[in-house]
Amino acid sequence: MEQLQSDVIVVAAGLSGLAASIAAAENGASVITFEKSSTTGGAANMGMGPLGVGSRIQKEHMIALTPGEAFRKHMYFTHYRVDARMVRDYYFKSGDTIDWLMDMGVEFVGVQRAFSAPEATRAYSDGEFTWHVVKPEDGGMPGPRCATAMTKKMTERAKDLGVDFRFETPVKKIIMEDGAAVGVIAVDKNGEEIEARAKSVIICTGGFGDNPEMIREQTEFEYGNTIYNFAIPGMKGEGIKMAWEAGAGKEPCIMELMYQLPDNMNHFILDGAFRQPCLWVNRNGERFMPEDQIANTTFTGNAIAAQPGKVAYSIFDSKLLKKYKKKGPDIVSHVHPHDLFDHFDEQWERDLADGYEPIVQADTIEELAEKAGIDVEGLVRQIEEYNEMCENGYDEIFEKDRAYMQPIEKAPFYLCRENVGAYGSLGGVKINHKTQVLTQDAKVIPGLYCAGTDACNIFGDSYPFILSGNTMGFCLNSGRIAGENASAGDEDFDDFE
Repeated sequence: MEQLQSDVIVVAAGLSGLAASIAAAENGASVITFEKSSTTGGAANMGMGPLGVGSRIQKEHMIALTPGEAFRKHMYFTHYRVDARMVRDYYFKSGDTIDWLMDMGVEFVGVQRAFSAPEATRAYSDGEFTWHVVKPEDGGMPGPRCATAMTKKMTERAKDLGVDFRFETPVKKIIMEDGAAVGVIAVDKNGEEIEARAKSVIICTGGFGDNPEMIREQTEFEYGNTIYNFAIPGMKGEGIKMAWEAGAGKEPCIMELMYQLPDNMNHFILDGAFRQPCLWVNRNGERFMPEDQIANTTFTGNAIAAQPGKVAYSIFDSKLLKKYKKKGPDIVSHVHPHDLFDHFDEQWERDLADGYEPIVQADTIEELAEKAGIDVEGLVRQIEEYNEMCENGYDEIFEKDRAYMQPIEKAPFYLCRENVGAYGSLGGVKINHKTQVLTQDAKVIPGLYCAGTDACNIFGDSYPFILSGNTMGFCLNSGRIAGENASAGDEDFDDFE
Protein backbone atom coordinates (compact mmCIF):
# COMPACT_ATOMS: atom_id res chain seq x y z
CA MET A 1 0.00 0.00 0.00
CA GLU A 2 1.34 3.40 -1.03
CA GLN A 3 1.78 5.83 1.88
CA LEU A 4 1.34 9.57 1.38
CA GLN A 5 1.57 12.57 3.70
CA SER A 6 0.41 16.17 3.32
CA ASP A 7 -1.01 19.04 5.32
CA VAL A 8 -4.41 18.97 3.62
CA ILE A 9 -6.27 16.32 1.63
CA VAL A 10 -9.08 17.39 -0.69
CA VAL A 11 -11.57 14.75 -1.77
CA ALA A 12 -12.66 15.53 -5.36
CA ALA A 13 -11.56 18.26 -7.76
CA GLY A 14 -14.84 19.88 -8.80
CA LEU A 15 -15.41 23.57 -8.27
CA SER A 16 -15.39 23.47 -4.47
CA GLY A 17 -12.44 21.06 -4.45
CA LEU A 18 -10.42 23.31 -6.75
CA ALA A 19 -11.22 26.36 -4.62
CA ALA A 20 -10.26 24.47 -1.45
CA SER A 21 -7.03 23.18 -2.98
CA ILE A 22 -5.94 26.61 -4.20
CA ALA A 23 -6.85 28.39 -0.95
CA ALA A 24 -4.98 25.85 1.17
CA ALA A 25 -1.92 25.94 -1.09
CA GLU A 26 -1.93 29.74 -1.07
CA ASN A 27 -1.73 29.48 2.73
CA GLY A 28 1.46 27.48 2.33
CA ALA A 29 -0.02 24.04 2.93
CA SER A 30 0.98 20.95 1.02
CA VAL A 31 -2.14 19.60 -0.71
CA ILE A 32 -3.09 16.26 -2.23
CA THR A 33 -6.36 16.29 -4.18
CA PHE A 34 -7.98 12.99 -5.12
CA GLU A 35 -10.35 12.89 -8.10
CA LYS A 36 -12.24 9.84 -9.34
CA SER A 37 -12.46 11.07 -12.95
CA SER A 38 -9.65 11.92 -15.32
CA THR A 39 -10.15 15.68 -15.21
CA THR A 40 -11.13 18.57 -12.95
CA GLY A 41 -14.26 20.71 -12.76
CA GLY A 42 -17.00 18.15 -12.28
CA ALA A 43 -20.53 19.49 -12.67
CA ALA A 44 -19.20 23.06 -12.86
CA ASN A 45 -18.08 22.32 -16.42
CA MET A 46 -21.79 22.20 -17.34
CA GLY A 47 -22.46 25.66 -15.87
CA MET A 48 -22.06 29.27 -16.89
CA GLY A 49 -20.80 31.18 -13.86
CA PRO A 50 -20.97 31.90 -10.13
CA LEU A 51 -22.68 34.45 -7.92
CA GLY A 52 -20.72 37.35 -6.55
CA VAL A 53 -21.77 40.41 -4.57
CA GLY A 54 -19.46 43.41 -4.38
CA SER A 55 -17.06 42.43 -7.14
CA ARG A 56 -15.06 44.86 -9.26
CA ILE A 57 -17.31 44.04 -12.21
CA GLN A 58 -20.46 45.00 -10.32
CA LYS A 59 -18.92 48.25 -9.16
CA GLU A 60 -17.92 49.07 -12.74
CA HIS A 61 -21.53 48.43 -13.80
CA MET A 62 -22.82 50.57 -10.92
CA ILE A 63 -24.77 47.66 -9.44
CA ALA A 64 -25.65 48.78 -5.94
CA LEU A 65 -26.50 45.42 -4.36
CA THR A 66 -24.44 44.99 -1.18
CA PRO A 67 -23.44 41.78 0.61
CA GLY A 68 -25.65 42.81 3.51
CA GLU A 69 -28.65 43.31 1.26
CA ALA A 70 -28.06 39.96 -0.44
CA PHE A 71 -27.73 38.31 2.98
CA ARG A 72 -31.06 39.75 4.14
CA LYS A 73 -32.83 38.85 0.91
CA HIS A 74 -31.50 35.30 1.19
CA MET A 75 -32.56 34.94 4.81
CA TYR A 76 -36.04 36.32 4.14
CA PHE A 77 -36.36 33.90 1.20
CA THR A 78 -35.47 30.95 3.45
CA HIS A 79 -37.52 32.23 6.43
CA TYR A 80 -34.39 32.01 8.58
CA ARG A 81 -34.49 28.21 8.53
CA VAL A 82 -30.78 28.08 7.60
CA ASP A 83 -27.43 28.97 9.19
CA ALA A 84 -27.36 32.78 9.14
CA ARG A 85 -23.63 32.96 9.95
CA MET A 86 -22.77 30.65 7.06
CA VAL A 87 -24.92 32.69 4.69
CA ARG A 88 -23.42 35.95 5.97
CA ASP A 89 -19.83 34.80 5.55
CA TYR A 90 -20.57 33.42 2.09
CA TYR A 91 -22.04 36.63 0.71
CA PHE A 92 -19.46 38.89 2.29
CA LYS A 93 -16.68 36.79 0.73
CA SER A 94 -18.29 36.30 -2.67
CA GLY A 95 -17.27 39.59 -4.31
CA ASP A 96 -13.65 39.13 -3.32
CA THR A 97 -13.78 35.58 -4.69
CA ILE A 98 -14.73 36.92 -8.13
CA ASP A 99 -11.74 39.27 -7.95
CA TRP A 100 -9.62 36.29 -6.80
CA LEU A 101 -10.68 34.38 -9.91
CA MET A 102 -9.95 37.34 -12.16
CA ASP A 103 -6.45 37.53 -10.70
CA MET A 104 -6.00 33.91 -11.85
CA GLY A 105 -6.90 34.93 -15.39
CA VAL A 106 -10.58 34.01 -15.39
CA GLU A 107 -12.51 36.36 -17.68
CA PHE A 108 -16.19 37.23 -17.31
CA VAL A 109 -18.45 38.60 -20.04
CA GLY A 110 -20.25 40.64 -17.40
CA VAL A 111 -22.79 40.29 -14.64
CA GLN A 112 -26.47 39.63 -15.15
CA ARG A 113 -29.59 38.23 -13.59
CA ALA A 114 -31.02 34.94 -14.76
CA PHE A 115 -34.56 36.25 -15.28
CA SER A 116 -36.70 39.35 -14.92
CA ALA A 117 -39.97 39.16 -13.02
CA PRO A 118 -43.13 40.80 -14.38
CA GLU A 119 -43.84 44.31 -13.17
CA ALA A 120 -46.68 43.28 -10.85
CA THR A 121 -44.46 40.98 -8.81
CA ARG A 122 -41.03 42.54 -9.36
CA ALA A 123 -40.68 43.85 -5.84
CA TYR A 124 -41.22 40.38 -4.44
CA SER A 125 -39.48 38.02 -6.81
CA ASP A 126 -37.16 39.80 -9.22
CA GLY A 127 -33.71 38.45 -9.98
CA GLU A 128 -30.64 40.39 -8.86
CA PHE A 129 -27.55 41.12 -10.96
CA THR A 130 -25.29 38.59 -9.23
CA TRP A 131 -24.52 36.04 -11.96
CA HIS A 132 -20.94 36.43 -13.22
CA VAL A 133 -21.01 34.63 -16.55
CA VAL A 134 -17.66 33.22 -17.66
CA LYS A 135 -16.25 34.26 -21.02
CA PRO A 136 -16.01 31.15 -23.23
CA GLU A 137 -12.57 30.01 -24.32
CA ASP A 138 -13.41 30.71 -27.96
CA GLY A 139 -14.68 34.18 -27.14
CA GLY A 140 -18.13 33.42 -28.55
CA MET A 141 -21.54 33.80 -26.99
CA PRO A 142 -21.80 32.38 -23.47
CA GLY A 143 -23.99 29.35 -22.92
CA PRO A 144 -24.03 26.01 -21.13
CA ARG A 145 -20.51 24.72 -20.40
CA CYS A 146 -18.78 28.09 -20.75
CA ALA A 147 -17.61 27.82 -17.12
CA THR A 148 -15.11 25.23 -18.31
CA ALA A 149 -12.81 28.17 -19.04
CA MET A 150 -12.90 29.02 -15.32
CA THR A 151 -12.16 25.52 -14.07
CA LYS A 152 -9.22 25.26 -16.46
CA LYS A 153 -7.69 28.48 -15.09
CA MET A 154 -8.25 27.25 -11.55
CA THR A 155 -6.60 23.93 -12.36
CA GLU A 156 -3.59 25.74 -13.79
CA ARG A 157 -3.35 27.88 -10.66
CA ALA A 158 -3.55 24.83 -8.39
CA LYS A 159 -0.80 23.06 -10.31
CA ASP A 160 1.39 26.17 -10.22
CA LEU A 161 1.01 26.16 -6.44
CA GLY A 162 2.14 22.54 -6.25
CA VAL A 163 -1.18 20.79 -5.61
CA ASP A 164 -0.68 17.06 -6.14
CA PHE A 165 -3.66 15.84 -8.21
CA ARG A 166 -4.34 12.11 -8.15
CA PHE A 167 -6.77 11.39 -10.99
CA GLU A 168 -8.83 8.23 -11.44
CA THR A 169 -8.23 7.67 -7.74
CA PRO A 170 -11.47 7.77 -5.73
CA VAL A 171 -11.41 8.04 -1.95
CA LYS A 172 -13.16 5.12 -0.28
CA LYS A 173 -12.91 5.96 3.41
CA ILE A 174 -11.98 8.70 5.86
CA ILE A 175 -9.45 7.55 8.45
CA MET A 176 -10.67 8.45 11.93
CA GLU A 177 -8.52 8.23 15.05
CA ASP A 178 -9.65 9.36 18.52
CA GLY A 179 -12.63 11.12 16.95
CA ALA A 180 -10.55 13.14 14.51
CA ALA A 181 -10.07 12.87 10.73
CA VAL A 182 -6.42 12.10 10.02
CA GLY A 183 -6.44 10.92 6.42
CA VAL A 184 -8.14 8.84 3.74
CA ILE A 185 -7.98 5.50 1.99
CA ALA A 186 -8.10 5.81 -1.79
CA VAL A 187 -7.81 3.36 -4.68
CA ASP A 188 -5.83 4.19 -7.81
CA LYS A 189 -6.72 3.22 -11.39
CA ASN A 190 -4.76 -0.01 -11.02
CA GLY A 191 -6.81 -1.06 -8.02
CA GLU A 192 -3.99 -0.39 -5.56
CA GLU A 193 -4.88 1.13 -2.20
CA ILE A 194 -3.33 4.38 -1.04
CA GLU A 195 -3.21 5.53 2.57
CA ALA A 196 -2.85 9.30 2.73
CA ARG A 197 -2.40 11.09 6.05
CA ALA A 198 -2.98 14.78 6.70
CA LYS A 199 -3.84 17.33 9.35
CA SER A 200 -7.16 18.08 7.63
CA VAL A 201 -9.51 16.42 5.14
CA ILE A 202 -11.97 18.41 3.00
CA ILE A 203 -14.87 16.56 1.34
CA CYS A 204 -16.02 18.16 -1.94
CA THR A 205 -17.66 15.31 -3.84
CA GLY A 206 -20.66 17.09 -5.39
CA GLY A 207 -23.80 15.31 -4.21
CA PHE A 208 -25.72 12.35 -5.62
CA GLY A 209 -27.36 13.50 -8.87
CA ASP A 210 -26.09 10.34 -10.59
CA ASN A 211 -27.43 7.94 -7.95
CA PRO A 212 -31.11 7.05 -8.57
CA GLU A 213 -31.26 4.88 -5.45
CA MET A 214 -30.03 7.71 -3.22
CA ILE A 215 -32.42 10.16 -4.89
CA ARG A 216 -35.29 7.81 -4.05
CA GLU A 217 -34.07 7.27 -0.47
CA GLN A 218 -33.28 10.88 0.40
CA THR A 219 -35.89 12.87 -1.58
CA GLU A 220 -39.50 12.63 -2.75
CA PHE A 221 -38.51 11.94 -6.36
CA GLU A 222 -37.77 8.98 -8.59
CA TYR A 223 -35.17 9.49 -11.29
CA GLY A 224 -36.48 8.93 -14.82
CA ASN A 225 -40.08 9.02 -13.63
CA THR A 226 -40.94 12.03 -11.48
CA ILE A 227 -37.65 13.88 -11.98
CA TYR A 228 -35.21 14.26 -14.86
CA ASN A 229 -32.22 15.85 -13.21
CA PHE A 230 -28.77 16.32 -14.69
CA ALA A 231 -26.94 13.12 -13.83
CA ILE A 232 -23.32 14.20 -14.08
CA PRO A 233 -21.33 10.95 -14.21
CA GLY A 234 -19.69 10.12 -10.90
CA MET A 235 -22.01 12.12 -8.63
CA LYS A 236 -22.87 9.09 -6.51
CA GLY A 237 -22.98 10.59 -3.03
CA GLU A 238 -19.96 8.70 -1.67
CA GLY A 239 -18.60 11.77 0.08
CA ILE A 240 -21.84 12.33 1.96
CA LYS A 241 -21.94 8.70 3.04
CA MET A 242 -18.28 8.77 4.11
CA ALA A 243 -18.96 11.88 6.17
CA TRP A 244 -21.97 10.25 7.83
CA GLU A 245 -19.89 7.14 8.56
CA ALA A 246 -17.27 9.40 10.17
CA GLY A 247 -19.91 10.77 12.53
CA ALA A 248 -21.19 13.80 10.61
CA GLY A 249 -24.65 15.05 11.41
CA LYS A 250 -27.31 14.67 8.75
CA GLU A 251 -29.08 17.61 7.14
CA PRO A 252 -32.11 17.21 4.85
CA CYS A 253 -31.17 16.56 1.23
CA ILE A 254 -33.10 18.32 -1.51
CA MET A 255 -32.93 18.42 -5.29
CA GLU A 256 -32.07 21.76 -6.90
CA LEU A 257 -35.35 21.97 -8.78
CA MET A 258 -36.16 23.48 -12.13
CA TYR A 259 -38.11 22.02 -15.06
CA GLN A 260 -37.05 20.46 -18.34
CA LEU A 261 -37.71 17.86 -20.99
CA PRO A 262 -36.39 14.33 -20.66
CA ASP A 263 -32.98 14.16 -22.34
CA ASN A 264 -33.33 17.91 -22.82
CA MET A 265 -29.84 18.57 -24.19
CA ASN A 266 -30.76 16.53 -27.30
CA HIS A 267 -34.02 18.45 -27.63
CA PHE A 268 -32.69 21.84 -26.60
CA ILE A 269 -34.65 23.93 -29.12
CA LEU A 270 -37.96 22.53 -27.92
CA ASP A 271 -36.84 22.77 -24.30
CA GLY A 272 -36.54 26.53 -24.80
CA ALA A 273 -39.42 27.03 -27.25
CA PHE A 274 -42.07 25.88 -24.79
CA ARG A 275 -40.75 28.00 -21.91
CA GLN A 276 -43.20 30.69 -22.92
CA PRO A 277 -46.17 32.32 -21.15
CA CYS A 278 -48.73 30.56 -23.35
CA LEU A 279 -51.16 28.15 -21.66
CA TRP A 280 -49.88 25.79 -18.97
CA VAL A 281 -52.09 23.07 -17.50
CA ASN A 282 -51.79 19.95 -15.36
CA ARG A 283 -52.97 16.43 -16.05
CA ASN A 284 -56.55 17.44 -15.22
CA GLY A 285 -56.43 20.15 -17.85
CA GLU A 286 -56.37 22.92 -15.24
CA ARG A 287 -54.10 25.93 -15.02
CA PHE A 288 -52.01 25.96 -11.85
CA MET A 289 -49.90 29.16 -11.88
CA PRO A 290 -49.66 32.51 -13.69
CA GLU A 291 -47.71 31.63 -16.80
CA ASP A 292 -45.86 34.95 -16.81
CA GLN A 293 -43.97 33.64 -13.75
CA ILE A 294 -42.41 30.59 -15.44
CA ALA A 295 -39.05 32.33 -16.00
CA ASN A 296 -38.29 31.61 -12.34
CA THR A 297 -37.47 27.99 -12.99
CA THR A 298 -37.25 27.14 -9.29
CA PHE A 299 -40.79 28.34 -8.59
CA THR A 300 -42.05 26.58 -11.72
CA GLY A 301 -40.29 23.34 -10.77
CA ASN A 302 -41.91 23.54 -7.34
CA ALA A 303 -45.32 24.16 -8.92
CA ILE A 304 -44.99 21.22 -11.31
CA ALA A 305 -43.87 18.96 -8.45
CA ALA A 306 -47.16 19.76 -6.68
CA GLN A 307 -49.31 18.68 -9.66
CA PRO A 308 -50.84 15.23 -10.27
CA GLY A 309 -48.10 12.94 -11.49
CA LYS A 310 -45.58 15.76 -11.05
CA VAL A 311 -46.06 16.85 -14.68
CA ALA A 312 -47.38 19.86 -16.57
CA TYR A 313 -48.12 20.71 -20.19
CA SER A 314 -47.21 23.82 -22.19
CA ILE A 315 -49.57 24.53 -25.10
CA PHE A 316 -49.62 27.01 -27.96
CA ASP A 317 -51.47 27.18 -31.25
CA SER A 318 -50.32 27.90 -34.81
CA LYS A 319 -51.14 31.61 -34.45
CA LEU A 320 -48.88 31.93 -31.42
CA LEU A 321 -46.16 29.92 -33.14
CA LYS A 322 -46.35 32.28 -36.12
CA LYS A 323 -45.94 35.23 -33.74
CA TYR A 324 -42.93 33.63 -32.00
CA LYS A 325 -41.29 32.96 -35.36
CA LYS A 326 -41.80 36.56 -36.48
CA LYS A 327 -41.08 38.46 -33.27
CA GLY A 328 -39.11 35.98 -31.19
CA PRO A 329 -39.99 34.48 -27.82
CA ASP A 330 -41.92 36.43 -25.19
CA ILE A 331 -39.50 35.20 -22.53
CA VAL A 332 -35.86 35.33 -23.59
CA SER A 333 -33.51 32.91 -21.89
CA HIS A 334 -29.83 33.44 -21.18
CA VAL A 335 -29.35 29.70 -21.58
CA HIS A 336 -31.31 28.87 -24.73
CA PRO A 337 -30.46 30.52 -28.07
CA HIS A 338 -32.47 33.67 -28.82
CA ASP A 339 -33.17 32.50 -32.38
CA LEU A 340 -34.58 29.14 -31.30
CA PHE A 341 -37.87 29.62 -33.22
CA ASP A 342 -35.87 29.89 -36.46
CA HIS A 343 -34.97 26.24 -35.86
CA PHE A 344 -38.26 25.09 -34.33
CA ASP A 345 -39.78 23.35 -37.37
CA GLU A 346 -36.67 21.29 -38.05
CA GLN A 347 -36.41 20.03 -34.46
CA TRP A 348 -40.17 19.54 -34.12
CA GLU A 349 -40.54 17.46 -37.27
CA ARG A 350 -37.49 15.37 -36.44
CA ASP A 351 -38.70 14.68 -32.90
CA LEU A 352 -42.22 13.83 -34.10
CA ALA A 353 -40.80 11.42 -36.66
CA ASP A 354 -38.57 9.84 -34.01
CA GLY A 355 -41.52 9.37 -31.67
CA TYR A 356 -40.19 11.67 -28.95
CA GLU A 357 -42.87 10.96 -26.36
CA PRO A 358 -43.26 14.31 -24.52
CA ILE A 359 -44.48 16.24 -27.58
CA VAL A 360 -47.89 16.17 -29.30
CA GLN A 361 -49.43 17.88 -32.32
CA ALA A 362 -53.15 17.72 -33.08
CA ASP A 363 -55.86 19.46 -35.08
CA THR A 364 -58.41 19.52 -32.24
CA ILE A 365 -58.19 20.16 -28.52
CA GLU A 366 -59.86 16.79 -27.84
CA GLU A 367 -57.25 14.95 -29.90
CA LEU A 368 -54.47 16.91 -28.23
CA ALA A 369 -55.71 15.93 -24.77
CA GLU A 370 -56.16 12.27 -25.69
CA LYS A 371 -52.69 11.96 -27.18
CA ALA A 372 -51.08 13.69 -24.20
CA GLY A 373 -53.00 11.82 -21.51
CA ILE A 374 -54.80 14.93 -20.24
CA ASP A 375 -58.43 14.84 -19.05
CA VAL A 376 -60.32 15.75 -22.24
CA GLU A 377 -63.31 17.48 -20.64
CA GLY A 378 -61.04 19.33 -18.24
CA LEU A 379 -58.82 20.71 -21.01
CA VAL A 380 -61.75 21.69 -23.23
CA ARG A 381 -63.39 23.49 -20.32
CA GLN A 382 -60.15 25.23 -19.35
CA ILE A 383 -59.43 26.47 -22.87
CA GLU A 384 -62.97 27.81 -23.20
CA GLU A 385 -62.53 29.73 -19.93
CA TYR A 386 -59.03 30.89 -20.87
CA ASN A 387 -60.05 32.07 -24.34
CA GLU A 388 -62.95 34.03 -22.88
CA MET A 389 -60.59 35.76 -20.46
CA CYS A 390 -58.22 36.49 -23.36
CA GLU A 391 -61.09 38.11 -25.25
CA ASN A 392 -61.92 40.21 -22.18
CA GLY A 393 -58.25 41.14 -21.76
CA TYR A 394 -58.01 40.11 -18.13
CA ASP A 395 -56.97 36.92 -16.30
CA GLU A 396 -59.57 36.61 -13.54
CA ILE A 397 -57.82 33.60 -12.00
CA PHE A 398 -54.10 34.44 -11.75
CA GLU A 399 -53.91 38.05 -13.00
CA LYS A 400 -51.42 37.06 -15.67
CA ASP A 401 -49.98 39.99 -17.61
CA ARG A 402 -52.58 40.92 -20.26
CA ALA A 403 -49.82 41.18 -22.89
CA TYR A 404 -49.55 37.40 -22.76
CA MET A 405 -53.29 36.67 -22.79
CA GLN A 406 -53.44 35.17 -26.27
CA PRO A 407 -56.11 32.57 -27.02
CA ILE A 408 -55.53 28.95 -27.99
CA GLU A 409 -57.87 28.57 -30.98
CA LYS A 410 -56.13 28.03 -34.32
CA ALA A 411 -55.07 24.51 -35.35
CA PRO A 412 -52.71 22.80 -35.41
CA PHE A 413 -52.07 22.80 -31.69
CA TYR A 414 -48.67 22.11 -30.17
CA LEU A 415 -48.04 20.59 -26.74
CA CYS A 416 -44.98 19.67 -24.75
CA ARG A 417 -44.97 17.81 -21.44
CA GLU A 418 -42.88 19.57 -18.82
CA ASN A 419 -41.19 17.47 -16.17
CA VAL A 420 -39.56 18.35 -12.90
CA GLY A 421 -35.84 18.73 -13.45
CA ALA A 422 -32.87 19.48 -11.23
CA TYR A 423 -29.25 20.45 -11.52
CA GLY A 424 -28.39 17.88 -8.84
CA SER A 425 -28.71 17.29 -5.12
CA LEU A 426 -28.04 19.79 -2.36
CA GLY A 427 -27.07 19.26 1.26
CA GLY A 428 -26.67 16.30 3.55
CA VAL A 429 -23.58 17.04 5.68
CA LYS A 430 -23.89 19.26 8.74
CA ILE A 431 -21.26 22.03 8.89
CA ASN A 432 -20.69 25.36 10.63
CA HIS A 433 -19.73 28.71 9.09
CA LYS A 434 -16.06 27.62 9.02
CA THR A 435 -17.15 24.55 6.98
CA GLN A 436 -16.04 22.28 9.84
CA VAL A 437 -18.10 19.11 9.86
CA LEU A 438 -20.35 18.80 12.90
CA THR A 439 -21.93 15.86 14.66
CA GLN A 440 -25.71 15.70 14.96
CA ASP A 441 -25.48 17.63 18.24
CA ALA A 442 -23.30 20.31 16.60
CA LYS A 443 -19.91 19.27 18.00
CA VAL A 444 -16.89 19.83 15.72
CA ILE A 445 -15.23 16.74 14.27
CA PRO A 446 -11.55 17.77 14.38
CA GLY A 447 -9.75 17.77 11.06
CA LEU A 448 -12.85 17.21 8.92
CA TYR A 449 -14.33 19.82 6.56
CA CYS A 450 -16.97 19.71 3.88
CA ALA A 451 -17.73 22.19 1.07
CA GLY A 452 -19.82 22.51 -2.06
CA THR A 453 -23.14 20.83 -2.75
CA ASP A 454 -22.52 18.04 -0.20
CA ALA A 455 -22.85 20.70 2.51
CA CYS A 456 -25.07 23.25 0.75
CA ASN A 457 -27.73 23.40 3.44
CA ILE A 458 -28.33 27.14 3.11
CA PHE A 459 -31.22 27.15 0.61
CA GLY A 460 -33.99 25.76 2.80
CA ASP A 461 -36.49 23.92 0.62
CA SER A 462 -35.83 25.83 -2.64
CA TYR A 463 -32.90 27.20 -4.60
CA PRO A 464 -32.88 31.04 -4.33
CA PHE A 465 -33.07 31.75 -8.05
CA ILE A 466 -33.57 35.43 -7.23
CA LEU A 467 -29.82 35.49 -6.45
CA SER A 468 -28.57 33.66 -9.50
CA GLY A 469 -25.30 31.78 -9.72
CA ASN A 470 -25.84 30.69 -6.14
CA THR A 471 -24.88 27.02 -6.36
CA MET A 472 -21.58 27.68 -8.10
CA GLY A 473 -21.08 30.66 -5.81
CA PHE A 474 -21.52 28.55 -2.71
CA CYS A 475 -19.20 25.88 -4.10
CA LEU A 476 -16.45 28.40 -4.75
CA ASN A 477 -16.78 30.29 -1.49
CA SER A 478 -17.34 27.35 0.83
CA GLY A 479 -14.39 25.62 -0.83
CA ARG A 480 -12.24 28.67 -0.38
CA ILE A 481 -13.32 29.03 3.27
CA ALA A 482 -12.61 25.34 3.87
CA GLY A 483 -9.16 25.55 2.30
CA GLU A 484 -8.22 28.59 4.36
CA ASN A 485 -9.43 27.12 7.63
CA ALA A 486 -8.10 23.62 7.02
CA SER A 487 -4.63 25.01 6.36
CA ALA A 488 -4.61 27.34 9.36
CA GLY A 489 -3.48 24.66 11.81
CA ASP A 490 -5.13 23.00 14.78
CA GLU A 491 -4.12 25.73 17.18
CA ASP A 492 -6.12 28.29 15.20
CA PHE A 493 -9.37 26.35 14.78
CA ASP A 494 -11.23 28.23 17.52
CA ASP A 495 -10.13 31.72 16.52
CA PHE A 496 -9.64 31.58 12.77
CA GLU A 497 -12.15 33.56 10.75
